[in-house]
Amino acid sequence: MPDPKFVPLSDYREYPVEEMKRRAAEFRVELSRRRSVRQFSDRPVPPEVIEECLLAAGSAPSGANMQPWHFVVVSDPEVKRRIREAAEGEEEKFYRERAPQEWLDALAPLGTDEHKPFLETAPHLIVIFAQSYGVTPGGKKFKHYYATESVGIATGMLVAAVHNAGLASLTHTPSPMGFLGEILGRPAHERPFLMLVVGYPAEDAVVPDIGRKGLDEIATFV
Repeated sequence: MPDPKFVPLSDYREYPVEEMKRRAAEFRVELSRRRSVRQFSDRPVPPEVIEECLLAAGSAPSGANMQPWHFVVVSDPEVKRRIREAAEGEEEKFYRERAPQEWLDALAPLGTDEHKPFLETAPHLIVIFAQSYGVTPGGKKFKHYYATESVGIATGMLVAAVHNAGLASLTHTPSPMGFLGEILGRPAHERPFLMLVVGYPAEDAVVPDIGRKGLDEIATFV
């Protein structure tokens, strides 16, 4: 086993306390403006923006630094059409057969159903895959540790990066999602984790009138 190699922590920046408070509050306010959007414009998005957001997501921490994620950016209209058809097929079964009434009641305030036109309208679908194991160039398999947790963190950073760039997004998880691996030709060791719909919101876009829990409801200080 090779000895670990370390380098100086040269990129860390410490801020004065008041600036730290200001930055934390400004970031909180900025992220609080983020909303999940279901009506998208078909306006094109510069590919450089998507690339920068993906690089930001790729800087996420991961178990043993295995970086067990792969992002597939879908912009081709025909591929988006195929994804929409497959997703709506699964969603129809979900809403009509699979979902318990309690789940449907929880979704009711969001106004969702099996129809997913945004999968074709939005300029980009970013399909995030989790890799259960890695494969060396020689074909040898090696285990990825905490893959689900790592990919979840990277996905959250991607959502934040997309919002920071001035775009809207929607997290979409049709169940099951195996069709995504088939349509996109991904290898067996990758499983679909989440699909992020990305683009500009439509001019007439609306969002559900919902609130968020306060600090006393989401955190405990011991």
